[in-house]
This record gives sequence, C-alpha cells and structure tokens, in this order.
Amino acid sequence: MNTPKLTLVGAGPGNAELITVKGLKALQHADVILYDELANTELLDFAPADALKMYVGKKAGNPSFSQNEINGLIVRLARKRGHVVRLKGGDSFVFGRGYEELEYAREHALEVEVVPGVSSCIAVPASLEIPVTSRGYSESFWVITGTTRNEELSEDMQLAAQSKATVVVLMGMNRLREICDLYKKFGRAHLPMAIIQNGTREDEKSLIGQVWEMPRLAEENGIGTPAIMVIGEVVSLHPSYTREYLQSMQLI
Repeated sequence: MNTPKLTLVGAGPGNAELITVKGLKALQHADVILYDELANTELLDFAPADALKMYVGKKAGNPSFSQNEINGLIVRLARKRGHVVRLKGGDSFVFGRGYEELEYAREHALEVEVVPGVSSCIAVPASLEIPVTSRGYSESFWVITGTTRNEELSEDMQLAAQSKATVVVLMGMNRLREICDLYKKFGRAHLPMAIIQNGTREDEKSLIGQVWEMPRLAEENGIGTPAIMVIGEVVSLHPSYTREYLQSMQLI
C-alpha cells in the first residue's frame, strides 16, 4: 500500500506541452488522477495504465461535484489507493481553490506536495505576443476573477478600471458588458482590449479591439467560455492593432 498522498499539479494554460517537467513526473507516478474542466485530457496519457482517472470539473449549467465532495474524494481515494494527483488548469493557487484542498488533505493526515503550473493570466497573452508589462506601456498588472462566490462582479474591478496597470480578467465572460460599461464610466472606452477563448489550444479564438466595441464583437464572433480578457495599453502591441486602426477609432 502506497503512502496516502496528494499532489496538486498545475496543468498549464491549455496546450498539453505547457505543463512543467515536474508536473509530468507526478502524473507518471499517480495512482489516481482527479482532473478539472480546464486540464488538457491529453495529459492523462502520461499516467500509468492502471491509474484511476476521474473527471471532477465544474462547468456552468452542468451537474458537477461540490468542493466538499472533491475534498472528500481526495482523502478517501488517497487512503484506498495511495498517490492522488489533483490536475487543475493553469496554476492550482490562481483561482483554483488549491489551497482549500491542500488544507483539507493535511488536516486528514495526507502527505501533500504542490507543483506550480503556468497560469493562463500570463501565458495566454504571451502566446499572442501581448506582454502584461512593457516599458512605456504598463508597470504592473492586475489579475481579477470576473465573478465572485456571490455571483457578483468583483469590487476590485472598480479600482482596476481606473488604474494604468494591465488588467487580466479570468472567468469573466458572463460579465463582459458590465466590465466594459465600467471602463466607459471612467472615460476609458477606447482602451485597447483582447479576449482570448481556449488560449494556447488548437481551437483558440481571439478578438483584438477597444473596450467600447468588445461586447458586440464577442457576440458577432461567437466568443464564449473559457476565455480571458486583457485590458490595457499593452494590447496595442499586438500585430493586428495597427496605427491605421487607432486613427480610424479616433474619428468615431
């Protein structure tokens, strides 16, 4: 019987090749893999053939395990089978509730290890040649969840919308119009903005434009979840955000 253990593994932003080497090694020594909606299922091929692979993802509008149920599964399966790898999209500690699972496992005497992952908040913009910081454009960046546990827009968006920092919004597509209206309220309707759906995956879709037009463009182009938003002057560094585009927008 293997020692009951939990390893939290960040699966990266979507493309299976963007997992870390250490994360890959954890999968190769797993007895159980509990994987999320945003974790690329190609990674399951690296696990032993006899490992139990169980989907425990959460997707809006679909039946799913509660966090308490997932916590309980981790402990029961670790005691029964040994090494449980909890595979989460991005990084487990960036809106992934990883610390809650770590804490619960430790309270129940499980050995715990954390393998950080490449977060989509940095990797997805970078894959489109959009830096979250760049000299002369942005000195800092915010990462904000679009929807809180109370299903409301984060109060931090009020401050972020007034900041010169790059703002990256995760899990916010259902609040797109509300977020854009907030920027308009502060006179920032012409700020460059990008929306990237399924970032780094083969079915990636992206929009580059300005805040005032993004709700319309997203609807016209069928952009949905999962997607991230990037708002700030750094978006103007994207190859498609041309001088001609900026000039035409100033005439509106």
